[in-house]
Amino acid sequence: MNPFDKKLDIEAILKDLEHYVPRRRGWSWRKIIDHQKIGKFDYFDTSENLVTSVGLPASHAFDSIDPQPKAVITTEIASGRFEDDIRRMRMAAIHGADHMMVIRTAGQSHFDGLIEGTPQGVGGIPITRKQVRAQRKALDIIEDEVGRPINYHSYVSGVAGPEIAAMFVEEGVNGAHQDPQYNILYRNINMVRSFVDAAESKSIMAYGNLAQIDGAHNANATAVEAWKVTPELLVQHAINTAFSLSCGIKEENICLSTVPPTAPPAPCVRMDLPYAIALRELFSNVKMRAQMNTKYMESSTREATVTHTLNLLISQLTSADIQSTITPDEGRNVPWHIYNIEAIDTAKQVFAGLDGINQYLKIDRENEKLNNEIRELKERAVLMMEEMLQVGGYFEAVAQGFFVDSGFYPQRNGDGIARKINGGIGADTVFARNADYFAPVSAHFGENHIERYQLSDPTSIIGGCSFEDRSKVVYIDELDESDNVYLRLAETKAYRNDGIVKPEMEWQGDGVILLTMFFPLPVDLAKAAAVETAKKLNLLEVEVISTEIMHPMEGTRVEVKGKVAFSIEKDKLKIEPKPQIMDDESLKEAIQNEPFKIVAGTVGEDEHSVGLREIIDIKHGGIEKFGFECIYLGTSVSLSKLVDAAIETSADAILISTIISHDDVHYKNMKKLHDICLEKGVRQRLILVAGGTQVTPQLARKYGMDEGFGRKTKGAQVATFLVKHRQEVKR
Repeated sequence: MNPFDKKLDIEAILKDLEHYVPRRRGWSWRKIIDHQKIGKFDYFDTSENLVTSVGLPASHAFDSIDPQPKAVITTEIASGRFEDDIRRMRMAAIHGADHMMVIRTAGQSHFDGLIEGTPQGVGGIPITRKQVRAQRKALDIIEDEVGRPINYHSYVSGVAGPEIAAMFVEEGVNGAHQDPQYNILYRNINMVRSFVDAAESKSIMAYGNLAQIDGAHNANATAVEAWKVTPELLVQHAINTAFSLSCGIKEENICLSTVPPTAPPAPCVRMDLPYAIALRELFSNVKMRAQMNTKYMESSTREATVTHTLNLLISQLTSADIQSTITPDEGRNVPWHIYNIEAIDTAKQVFAGLDGINQYLKIDRENEKLNNEIRELKERAVLMMEEMLQVGGYFEAVAQGFFVDSGFYPQRNGDGIARKINGGIGADTVFARNADYFAPVSAHFGENHIERYQLSDPTSIIGGCSFEDRSKVVYIDELDESDNVYLRLAETKAYRNDGIVKPEMEWQGDGVILLTMFFPLPVDLAKAAAVETAKKLNLLEVEVISTEIMHPMEGTRVEVKGKVAFSIEKDKLKIEPKPQIMDDESLKEAIQNEPFKIVAGTVGEDEHSVGLREIIDIKHGGIEKFGFECIYLGTSVSLSKLVDAAIETSADAILISTIISHDDVHYKNMKKLHDICLEKGVRQRLILVAGGTQVTPQLARKYGMDEGFGRKTKGAQVATFLVKHRQEVKR
């Protein structure tokens, strides 16, 4: 199956969905290859290549190779419309993501029951069976395209945890967040209820072989100063890991959600490394899910990328079995398709760039300062565990506000999150089982008394539960007559089938675009000016999503989003035809039969010569290798000198390179060259060609050139144009 042939057919995915059966259960890890040659390079930290993929932007210069890192790569999807999330999943997968984590923006954990038939998801979560099933079915198709299993993930939390866990196993979900402490601390769900629900949920997840990611990192995100909760993070990881093991989850399916506690301008790598090592040493038998720090993230894509890169360095120096790739959307709350892909590419690029670096760089465990810091973190965590036991256990420790306190343990400032043991959502809803309690299900926590009924399999009494007998799974379609996927697809049908298109941010045909602008104004005035500018451009629903001060009085960068009210008819778009490039032998024969001389130089005050030399020089595959005689005059050459040289040497063409574009000087130079040739009476016999990063064929021709060439141009393209153009002129 070639993923470049056609778009995913969402209607086909929805068709017959009530009969869909997931083709596997459980989590899939990448197939790691210790040493492999990919293209011209040896790699030591990679996994099996994809069948079909889109490489990094620079991959075109490296034979289009696309090395895949060892770690499973996560992307987080949260638009709320599962039909559009499916499209984003496809984009993410072909760039290298194999963990689709469909997260909340409002929060599944706020719900007190299993929701069926809810339109548009619940704050972004595919909480309904239909949404889960549609996305898992789509991922089957996407898996075949890229040639790798893709893990599908959501949340098992709130007081509906066991029901959701059961539905996830039935529907082929591969991983989930499950941590009772998250419910207690951040959702105020009753402690007893949370742990009872977690016991059942974890047992179900163990049966389905789901990977479990814990929620300890939320202390990092919630703390006043995140680096001070590192001992507590170790304690929370320990509690959930021990509890998960007691519920039957395998060590290889327990994934600790670790986040480097700091970010620049703090000296983050030095501060974060001891914690990363301590965590991995204390929990060496389980997996690490490394997530980037978002606590201090604003809305700058540059800022997010730098923090992400530094966090990835920690992953490379220590370990990461799953590498999360959170995007600037965390700061913007604007989930763009493009930023999911950029974050995936950031991880892929950093891991590829650092491949094998651990063979040369080792963490110095003989360093006294580093060892003391690692030991101190472990000691603080152990002391906190001991104090918890002294006060009566975890529940009492929470009641006394041990957790997310702003002090660095054992210091305590009295501002931790405190919950009442008998309070919170779901209090007094846990009841002791009868002595002869029996549940005819495959996965169940606690004593099920099957011996009493002389059964080896409790489900045999009902002919198999829903895990074995899918006829017992009840599929409910959407119930809202005014808001459902069929109505949404009907509204956007024209953008899929009828030849029109709109720019989009997250949903088909949403018409949203992003504008970046600079104003020589303080931030408040700049924001107002940006909004007014966007309105004068006829954008609708204009909103500022990001600002960055260049200087408090001299200027501010502003990003705004807005909607366009129009659509574009695809049939009316004018596409510049791709030039046919002659093969090497044909070019050589043409020049041998009729020699061709060119004069070339970088014009104006431009000292950039690399691009032009690549077009000319034989060692770069330039036009010299086809037999062109090239007279290169250097950089910052005056236009008059180029024309005079062409006349004196009886050249056939002038090639100019113009990189600098300030004050539109590249346009002006092209027009001036044309005018000088006219004045000297040689315009008809000279072919004029301009090249540069800001040059396009259309603009070059507009300003008097015969042709223009931009980025990624190769010598053969220029040579083909020169040969063919000379032939056309002579006809």
